[in-house]
Amino acid sequence: MSGDLLQTDRLSLSVGARTLVRDLSLRVAPGELWCVLGANGSGKTTLLHALAGLRAASGGVVSLLDRRLQDWRAVELARMRGLLPQALHDSFAARALDIELMGRYTHLERWRWESDDDIAIARDALRAVDATPLALRDVTTLSGGERQRVGIATVLAQDPQLMLLDEPTAHLDLHHQVAVLEHLRELTQTANKAVVLSIHDLQLAHRFASHALLLFGDGRTQHGPVDEVMIEAALGEAYRHPVLRRSADGRAMFLPG
Repeated sequence: MSGDLLQTDRLSLSVGARTLVRDLSLRVAPGELWCVLGANGSGKTTLLHALAGLRAASGGVVSLLDRRLQDWRAVELARMRGLLPQALHDSFAARALDIELMGRYTHLERWRWESDDDIAIARDALRAVDATPLALRDVTTLSGGERQRVGIATVLAQDPQLMLLDEPTAHLDLHHQVAVLEHLRELTQTANKAVVLSIHDLQLAHRFASHALLLFGDGRTQHGPVDEVMIEAALGEAYRHPVLRRSADGRAMFLPG
């Protein structure tokens, strides 16, 4: 056993004729929060879906706890990793609390209803993202930011060891962006979980992430501790625009050049 939670070995991902990721060998350990960075269309969503086991790789292997994803039983995998998709679509009306309880399904025995403990866990997850007042609201009436917080809380209620989150701060105001990222970082530090999330805000990425994975959009990647990856030259190349890194009040700031 390596001690890593998530491993990729020479992972390659392609969409049509484009190679988005080539020969990526990555190690994500409990206690780490990884930010996935890159321009639009560079492959962030494709990568997260592959790490979740929802997209076949063009080459290489993705493993959890040194065990290939395809060797996990579906229910075991669902307990181990959770995914927040970039877009949330509600086809029918439902209370936010009922959506939360969907995160508990993988923990239920067959033909069993949710217990009081499951309901308490779901309510705690809503509380963690400042969404308690939304519990009895119809999700189809929620704003984009409110629905996003309910989506994040659903993954929290699932309680996986690995959380894969595709732009979790999208639609959130500044207060909730910081609160959600603070909570995710706290989970890595106190609950020994690992988080891999895509994000566009470079300041928030650097402030909260321990590690960064930068996608250049042509198959190349750069990854490691956040201060080693989020440097001006690499960011400027990945985003195809000069990026200036400055310091203010002891925090890094990233500005367009």
